[in-house]
Amino acid sequence: MRFFYITVFTLLFFLQPMFTGAQEIDLSYYLPDDTEYDESIPTPKEVLGYEVGEWHVRHDQLVQYMYRLAEASDRVSIIEYARSYEKRPLVMLAITSPDNQGNLEQMRQTHMNWVSPGESSPALEDTPLVLWMGYSVHGNEPSGSNASLLVAYHLAAGNSSFIDNLLSESVVLIDPSINPDGLNRFASWANTHKTYAGVTDPQSREFNEMWPRGRTNHYFFDLNRDWLPVQHPESQGRIRLFHEWKPNVLTDFHEMGSNSTYFFQPGIPSRTHPRTPNKNQELTGKLAEYHAEALDSIGSFYYSKESFDDFYYGKGSTYPDVNGGVGILFEQASSRGHAQENDFGIITFPFTIRNQFNTSLSTLRGSLAMKDELLSYQQSFYKDALQEGKRAGGYYVFGSDNDEAKAYHLADILRQHKIDIYRPASRVSANGNDFDPDDSYVVPMSQPQYKLIRAIFEKRTSFTDSLFYDVSAWTFPLAFNLPYAEVSQVSLGEKIEELNFPEGEIIGDADDAYSYLFEWDGYYAPRAAYRLMEEGLRLRVATSPVTLPSGKTLDRGTILVGLGTQEMGKEEVKGLVEKIAREDGIDVYAVSTGLTGGVNLGSPSFETLTQPKAAVLVEGGFSSYEAGEIWHLLDQRMDIPVSLLSADNIGRMDLSRYNTIIMPDMYYGGSESLKNQLAAWVRNGGTLVAIKGSARWLSQGDLLDISYKEGEPADSNEAVTYADMSNKMGAQVIGGAIFEGEIDLTHPIGYGYNRSRISLFRDHTDFMLKGDNPYATPIMYTANPLASGYISEENEEMLKNTAALIVKNAGRGKIIAFADNPNFRAFWYGTNKLFMNSLFFGPVINRRSSR
Repeated sequence: MRFFYITVFTLLFFLQPMFTGAQEIDLSYYLPDDTEYDESIPTPKEVLGYEVGEWHVRHDQLVQYMYRLAEASDRVSIIEYARSYEKRPLVMLAITSPDNQGNLEQMRQTHMNWVSPGESSPALEDTPLVLWMGYSVHGNEPSGSNASLLVAYHLAAGNSSFIDNLLSESVVLIDPSINPDGLNRFASWANTHKTYAGVTDPQSREFNEMWPRGRTNHYFFDLNRDWLPVQHPESQGRIRLFHEWKPNVLTDFHEMGSNSTYFFQPGIPSRTHPRTPNKNQELTGKLAEYHAEALDSIGSFYYSKESFDDFYYGKGSTYPDVNGGVGILFEQASSRGHAQENDFGIITFPFTIRNQFNTSLSTLRGSLAMKDELLSYQQSFYKDALQEGKRAGGYYVFGSDNDEAKAYHLADILRQHKIDIYRPASRVSANGNDFDPDDSYVVPMSQPQYKLIRAIFEKRTSFTDSLFYDVSAWTFPLAFNLPYAEVSQVSLGEKIEELNFPEGEIIGDADDAYSYLFEWDGYYAPRAAYRLMEEGLRLRVATSPVTLPSGKTLDRGTILVGLGTQEMGKEEVKGLVEKIAREDGIDVYAVSTGLTGGVNLGSPSFETLTQPKAAVLVEGGFSSYEAGEIWHLLDQRMDIPVSLLSADNIGRMDLSRYNTIIMPDMYYGGSESLKNQLAAWVRNGGTLVAIKGSARWLSQGDLLDISYKEGEPADSNEAVTYADMSNKMGAQVIGGAIFEGEIDLTHPIGYGYNRSRISLFRDHTDFMLKGDNPYATPIMYTANPLASGYISEENEEMLKNTAALIVKNAGRGKIIAFADNPNFRAFWYGTNKLFMNSLFFGPVINRRSSR
């Protein structure tokens, strides 16, 4: 009987806080009893006008409170480290003792000297611990950002021996909102639908956001996948600050399904990246004991080691693991609003905040207790990494004389991660490629960031586990489709301290120009072409090579700007051409005659280009991630306006405004009305670009005649158990890997590429079959496609020799079907051009090649 009473008591203790939404709450619900608070420091309610948890804090309110704390407390300083796309400030609080605040830069430098091999190392007892508390990278997981109000107040106003010791020996960095635009989007939704009577029905609108939801940033990107690619201003500012401080511990506060409990790392042990030291996981495990104690004390259920992983280094909880720190993921069951029914009763917003607040404190408490061990680990991590790099020796070299802009962007990513890069002192020949000093880069292994360098450049096809929470491969030079090689010897040239965008120039006598030509190789050639067309210039594209009077041959895809056919004067055209050469990083050739070799400039081998008028279908069943990737590419990089069209309302729209409509991946099929509208539009001459699931959906009818390979059923005689089900099914998932394709360089889809082999990213198991017309499939997967990452043997066999892209006629228009996403997470630069070619060259593809 005694066990029964204890069990019931524990259950009631757990459930009681979950019903507090029906009661008035105050700070005593959250804050520890053993701490007194300075009344001169404003509480959150005194600034916000409501208690934490009563409403979802807007981003402007969150920032306002943090600045008020910095004004009121001599323990707090604050900086703005970035601005979101919507121009919201991202701020970081540095909280430490008043004495330390007066010497904050020296403390930072002392910590950095401790970390840096070769620097004069300070004494361990003089080195501050640096703790980074990061909240709500997913905007609709708001308990983290709301908990940050309490954590900041507790440290700024609280008086206890623990706080005194913590702030005297450490610097606590608080990033209260990693994703301001998403947080604000969700707060608006939740607050707009809040009911004073307390509706808890999970089907109510409050708990079911509309597309694209608040998880993502302005362009619908998951910022928790951007720590490594650093493609967005939020991430770029955060990574810069990360390397200015090199935190010992970094927390990453999230939410999960409402019927869950609470998770903290370690994750599943077999799914830790092999380059993460075992000591990292040991330290994570020790800190976990403090989280357990904290959650035990308030009766909250929790678990560890059964979910999530530490494999992909592009997440907030794993990036520190390859940078000498300890990253910790926290996952709280979400209320998704203010109070919602779940499997345990009713989960309230205050309850979720209280759990996040308590594990924030347990992180601080555990880290302080483990200070010497954490600092010693961090120092040894970089010393060991440097020694590993020296023993490994060698260098990575990469570059491209055909596309210097793309190589520049990869070099820029490396420098953001504090990886040293150099120019080669002389030409390097390796793997069939020549790397010239002017357009190539060298990355020595012998440097403290050796582990991260390997993680960025290596190909990995062998794994201890077949399940992955995220992608299994991200080899950056493959993502950029750049020539690269690992070499044992190279003569280093200058170290690159400042990276400059590679400007192009006009080659030839512009004053005597008859026409201008530029190749399509450069990453920003589409932007250059669109700019010229936007100014009213008429452009043509070469479908055959052109040999200039100088003897240089320009490949298919070369753009011709004929001066004699323009309404604009020659000097104005010259000014525009100079501008695109400089800003878009392309060389433009001025020729004084149309009598060129190969084909002449008046040849029918030049096709007239139509300026893209593009739209992207959104909402409905379309992926917000992939819609956002398209929007970002066109809007941010290519300066091409694109309309976002609600698929649910397309019947009321004038589609004749667009000559290109883009369908991102679909999670579920659209309506027959949508299909009929698109069919009529494309048959009237439009170019329809369908990606992944959208192509499959279109194939389920008479609009797109393509087929898919269906897998064989598993051997029914194989002995299996119910417990094996998740692992066996999970092993057949392609979570994200890199595969090799073969591209037809003579096809307009292949214009601008110089190598027939191309790296393709894939994260699904739809295998598109090659059609009967051999010219309609310009990209195929090879017979041995795996380049890096995990795929089961069964799926690799299925993938071999399947189609990566198919072009089909539909009436007077065309459908271009991508088997895979060419714009993955904005850092898959290598296949962006395939997508841009579909917009620019879709209309000029020979109809006989796409029957």
